[in-house]
Amino acid sequence: MPDYGIGSWPWRQARIRPHKVAFTQPGHALSYVRLAERVERLAAALLARRIRRGHRVAYLGFNDIAALEVFFAAARIGAIFVPLNTRLTGSELSVLLQDSTPSLLFHDSGHHQLAQEASHGLVWLVGPDEREAMTAEPSPELVDTDVGLGDDAVILYTSGTTGVPKGAVLTHGNLTFNTMNQLAHVDVLSTDTALVVAPLFHAAGLGQVTLPTLFKGGTLAVSPRFQAAQALTDIAERHITSFAAVPTILKMMCDHPAFPTADLSSLRYVIYGGSPASQDVARAWQQRGVTLLQGYGMTEASPGVTLAVLGDAAMAKPVSPGVPHFFTDVHQRPCEAGGAPELLVSGLNVFRGYWKRPADTAAAMEGRWLRTGDAVTFDKDGWATVAGRIKDVIISGGENIYPAEVEARLDALPDVRESAVVGVPDERWGEVGLAYVVPASGAAPTVEGLRQELSGQLAPYKLPRYVRVVDHLPRNATGKIMRKALRDRHPDRLPARS
Repeated sequence: MPDYGIGSWPWRQARIRPHKVAFTQPGHALSYVRLAERVERLAAALLARRIRRGHRVAYLGFNDIAALEVFFAAARIGAIFVPLNTRLTGSELSVLLQDSTPSLLFHDSGHHQLAQEASHGLVWLVGPDEREAMTAEPSPELVDTDVGLGDDAVILYTSGTTGVPKGAVLTHGNLTFNTMNQLAHVDVLSTDTALVVAPLFHAAGLGQVTLPTLFKGGTLAVSPRFQAAQALTDIAERHITSFAAVPTILKMMCDHPAFPTADLSSLRYVIYGGSPASQDVARAWQQRGVTLLQGYGMTEASPGVTLAVLGDAAMAKPVSPGVPHFFTDVHQRPCEAGGAPELLVSGLNVFRGYWKRPADTAAAMEGRWLRTGDAVTFDKDGWATVAGRIKDVIISGGENIYPAEVEARLDALPDVRESAVVGVPDERWGEVGLAYVVPASGAAPTVEGLRQELSGQLAPYKLPRYVRVVDHLPRNATGKIMRKALRDRHPDRLPARS
């Protein structure tokens, strides 16, 4: 039997559970057999328009069943799916389109103007009406395209916190083994209904819940855009059993007035990643009886590297990203300056490289090992702690300071809503810490007060030397703090040292 890779999943599930609901979204539901039929027709329509193996097919739009139909149809014929970040500007998207050179750009009704602005008329745009017409075209039996695990499936652009985004190329095998890794850690069931709230242009949106749930024949409740109130309502009314999110989403939900009384009884677990959640946020969810499973990963690993597992350990360590995945090897590379080692990753889920960037690919790899750029340690039970980015480490008087460690302590203080710590030059110590602090409601934190509260929790050299109170922290489209922007904005005249 031909190996159709990940594009065959709806087709295979249609034979196992043909009338089970695969997708729901407001006003629309789609069974596995109907999904398979639509994917086959759309794949045939792509072939009729001369889309072939290796050609790129882009999508710009909010989470929607249509995005996943395009994804599977492209995969079915060996084309490469390129989901685009809806939060980018036209000029930013134009850079990604020039890099990936897609043959088609599908878009939803809300992004037609942005698609036109980004494409400059160089890409064939396919709106909702034309896409729907393509799925209704009579489809002859598809030619055997013989798509295998080694074929490219998707290009996901990294968040670009250090420069221009790079397109990570993930193969069918990468996505498949990431799914296997997820299923080894979490008992995904065919009776599950997972809420798709993480954007599908992000690796977590595809890999953390969507593909594992489809593989097991569960149902995906697609949410076009995240709104805290709507997500809480969806959990109760659609009997949601799981979802994947970034910590910002978890915080927005537990800060919502409806959170204390919302019906969360159907939730078996919530997977989150991208950065650690604060202890306060984790406790808020635990007090509602919900287990948080933090994962650590990166786009280049499809994205899973480590993940917590259900049980007492997850409840006791809600801000640890757990243990390495089943099909993933990890290695700790000693840091030349001492301190926490850099984590290296190898496995069948690790990408084949960056699109058209051989030099960047070579720099990211050491033989079979992917350099994560993150300082990670493991406790005696094998559970991970992410100290922070190697390049973000602050070297003060020869001592290493990892911002994530300081931020975790700051964020636990009652006067602090959230924080970010960066290094700034110092004549005596080389570098010292500058903490950007978003205060809790009604609070007015000071450097003296914060240092006093942290005294005894952190070594003196780790205490922030300066504090700036700000309304918000700059974040990129995936919710990660843009530390370079913070380093670049520090004033020429810093506050007086304490």
